Amino acid sequence: YYGRSSWQHKTKKVPGGQSYLQGPGGTTEWIMINVRVGQETFYDVYRRKASERQHQKGLDDTSETELQQSIK
Repeated sequence: YYGRSSWQHKTKKVPGGQSYLQGPGGTTEWIMINVRVGQETFYDVYRRKASERQHQKGLDDTSETELQQSIK
């Protein structure tokens, strides 16, 4: 296991420091945004799932409110 300080020490020895990690990271992000698998990109799925979670939370909050009102 390499600790954070060990990793930083190793990247300081490389010309450009940590900037060489930006290439693969940027490529990965571009793929996630632009490359479609079937009909959707990664971000399409992420936004859809986030929307579903928010909708479900709203339903859960409504159910809880109705339960609390029925107890009173």
